[in-house]
Amino acid sequence: METQTPDVRITPAGTRGRDLPGVGRLLYRLIAPIYGGLAARRVDGLVTVITVGARSGKRRMSTVRAFPEGRDAWLIVASFGGSSHHPAWFHNIARNPDQVWLRVTDREVRVRPASLQGEERNRAWERITNEASGFREYQSYTDREIPVVRLTAAALT
Repeated sequence: METQTPDVRITPAGTRGRDLPGVGRLLYRLIAPIYGGLAARRVDGLVTVITVGARSGKRRMSTVRAFPEGRDAWLIVASFGGSSHHPAWFHNIARNPDQVWLRVTDREVRVRPASLQGEERNRAWERITNEASGFREYQSYTDREIPVVRLTAAALT
């Protein structure tokens, strides 16, 4: 069973989703860190989430779409393209919530993650899907609730 803090809640995996085949997962793991590091520095809305692996204990970087909430908070979505299971970075922040950083352009900030639930999540989800309708499509692929996480600059928590 996953060890987690009350601030980061792992919701159940789904029974259906748009999962990558084995070769696709391998290619994604090889290309994503290279592309993501470059894209997050140049593409508006993309950030790099830096975590510590839940099992490996190694530093991991993932590129995700972020939705700013002021200067020192961001919403991120654990959609994994509509997969039936959560992305590894989501498990990493649940296991090691005190070891999460966010790189926004050239600024790296230590952040505190918190899962959004209930009405707060619903309002955030509405905003996210209005700004980036692809997330609505991802939700249609899977029966799991796609987690929304707020990352707040650690100095402010």
